[in-house]
Order: sequence, then C-alpha cells, then structure tokens
Amino acid sequence: MKISIVGTGYVGLVTGACFADVGIDVTCIDIDQEKIDSLKKGEVPIYEPGLEDIVHNNLQKKRLHFTTSLKEIIDDSEVIFSAVGTPSDKDGSADLKYVLSVAREIGANMNKYVLVVTKSTVPVGTAEKVKQAIQEELEKRGADIPFDVASNPEFLKEGAAVADFLRPDRIVVGTESEKAENIMKKLYKPFTMNGHPVLFMNIASAEMTKYAANAMLATKISFMNDIANLSEIVGADINMIRKGIGTDKRIGPYFIYPGTGYGGSCFPKDVKAIIKTGAERNYHLRVLEAVEEVNEKQKTILFRKLYNYYNGDLKGKQIAMWGLSFKPKTDDMREAPSLSLIEKLLEAGATVKAYDPAAVDEAKREIGDKIQYAPDEYDALIDADALLLVTEWPEFKFPNMNIVKRLMKRNVVFDGRNVYDIKEMKELGFDYYCIGIDTEDV
Repeated sequence: MKISIVGTGYVGLVTGACFADVGIDVTCIDIDQEKIDSLKKGEVPIYEPGLEDIVHNNLQKKRLHFTTSLKEIIDDSEVIFSAVGTPSDKDGSADLKYVLSVAREIGANMNKYVLVVTKSTVPVGTAEKVKQAIQEELEKRGADIPFDVASNPEFLKEGAAVADFLRPDRIVVGTESEKAENIMKKLYKPFTMNGHPVLFMNIASAEMTKYAANAMLATKISFMNDIANLSEIVGADINMIRKGIGTDKRIGPYFIYPGTGYGGSCFPKDVKAIIKTGAERNYHLRVLEAVEEVNEKQKTILFRKLYNYYNGDLKGKQIAMWGLSFKPKTDDMREAPSLSLIEKLLEAGATVKAYDPAAVDEAKREIGDKIQYAPDEYDALIDADALLLVTEWPEFKFPNMNIVKRLMKRNVVFDGRNVYDIKEMKELGFDYYCIGIDTEDV
C-alpha cells in the first residue's frame, strides 16, 4: 500500500514515519526544499523523542521518501493525507488556506481514484470545502474522476507523539462511503491487531471529536488554575485538593495540575476555533470563553507574584528563567506561557536570562535577543534576583540547591509547576512561592 502525506510539520512527519514503521510505503511532501533536503539526509527538524530513529530506520529500508512535488507521486498514492498547518486567523477562526490549496492541487493533478484524508485539526464543515475544491478543479479539466474525502484527526501529545501514534487510545475516522471505510480499515489494520479501537463515524462527528477532546482538556486545566488561585487566597492546599478529586474515577488524575496555563499548537488554537465556530452559528460557548480568559490571565501569574514581592519595582532586576517551551520534552514555543511572562518582565524594566534543554533555538527565532540565553541551568542563575521555574523539565526537579543559593543574588524562587517541597525550600533559606498554596502559612 502506498500513501502520501502533505506537510512535514509535527503531525505530518510523525504520521508518515510511523505508518512507514509498520510496513507501508510513505512519501512525505513539503514545499520547503531545504527542509526536504535535510529530511532526505535523516535530519529531523523537530524535537520529538524516538522520531529521529524511526525516520533513519525507514529511510534505510526505503519505505519512507521525501519530495517537494505532489504532482509527481499522486498517481502512485491510494491515500493522500493533508497534514498542513491551520493557524488561527486574527478573529480566532482556523485559517484553511493551506488545506484548500492542497485540495486544489490534488484536483488539478489526479488521474485515478484517490482517498483524501484530512489529518490536520479543522473546523466542522472543512471536508465539504475540501470536496468542493477538488471537484471544482476536476470540472476545470473536464475530468470525471471518482474520489472520496475522509477525516482522521490526530491525537498526538508533543513529547510522546511516537508512542501515541503506535499505541493509540483510539483512532477516529469519519467517512461517507463504504469504499473509504474499507481503505481506512486496511490502513490501520497493523494497529487494530494490538487491540486499539478504530471508531468510524460521519465526517462532521470526526471533525468535532478533536475539538471537543482538546477543549475538554483545556477546560480541566483552566478550572484547576482557577481553583488553585482561590485556594491560595482562602488558605487551602491545591496539591491536597488535586489528590482529593483526582481519585474520583469520574474526574481522574490527568490534566488537573495547577500551573502557568496551557500553550502549544493545539489547545489555544482549538479552543479559539471552536468558540469561533459556535459564534458563526449564533451560539456562544460561554464555558470555553471563560476557559480561554482564565488561561490568558494565568500565563502571567508568576509575574504578578514577582511584582508583588518586589513591591512593584522590577526595574534593573535580573530574572533567571528555567524553561521556555510550553511543556517538557518538546521545543515548541507556540503560545508558551514563557512568552507572555517575558513580555511582562521586559515591560517592567527587568532583564531575563533563560535556559531550556531544547527550545533555545525556537526562542531565538520567536523573541530574538530581547533576553539572554544561558548554556545551562546554573549559568542562568548568576547574580539573579529571582528564579522563575516555568517548564518542569526533569533536570529542573532535583538541582543542587546549595549551588543555586551560591549563584543567586537573592534567594527567591517562584515555582510555576509546584515542583519543590515548600518546607525543604524554607529550611534551605529560600523565599519560596508556588501555585495554589499560601507558602507564608506553611
């Protein structure tokens, strides 16, 4: 079976590499010639554990190929996945120009039946637009070639994407023909043999499933951050509360950790997009509007704590920051809380020196030389007036606190992920602040 993946970003590359790893012949297409040339050499442009090994292995076995031309390989493809970006427009809606551009290119070049599968996260109704774009191109050519459109949203967690694809909780597929469903069953057979369910449904339901899942997880995060902030005010301990509700099977222990807000490529964009979808149909998703509002405010909670600590005067203060990516095990800076935090610190006249194990290059592209970048976590601390822990990378969880104390000008830590033990930090002589606990009373 031969398939093609258009787009070699996070979703497209992981999808292509993992399908190749179960024996399918895969060609990945991207318009970026430099990127394709690098991938042909086995150079993976994104940080994702396990991905580089899979790419290397399947390049060597000639099951994974890279090209810039969809036209050249379209007749060899039984299935074409569209995994191009769907960034947020200024009004919050998903920008479908890349998705529809791929559809038009398929319609202009296809010569036989093909199943076109939308892998990108797209609003309800996108499959109809894709179908229309393909059909319009066929009509321009005077061609009558059958095709199907399907929806197969991805559920990949950055930092665990390879494992998520190879061992998925579920595979969601939206189709409208028996032929398309049979092709997708064949494609995913290597995964269903291990007991992973494929859930077939209509296309609109598949498109909505992805948004509903991400919106629910984002809701849990914002809900817990709201509860954490109230807990701190009333003298409750959010860590105890989290354990108290997490043991309820109806709630569960996942996505209920307080912190500095959600970020990344999915939750912010998808929450905005589903809100916009509702508004376009004159239905306001008031819960999700509040979820987004809480999240935006939560991104600057460490700034507010630091600002209050220094009585509103941060001018000239040197701030150390541990973590730039929106979460560990990724270099993704999209909608990262660190960006909002840095912006507020610089506006207040502070200087920032940051370290991240993977995201420094992305941060330089995003914010340039507005801040300093440390070669390691300890270098970031030299003469620092405060340490802000923003991303809970494993190497930040057990630092040598004696070295930390010796390097810092003032021993104050603002822990945005509740990593450290309050009593231990106080015994070591730190002023310590975290999320959802009034540490002054501990």
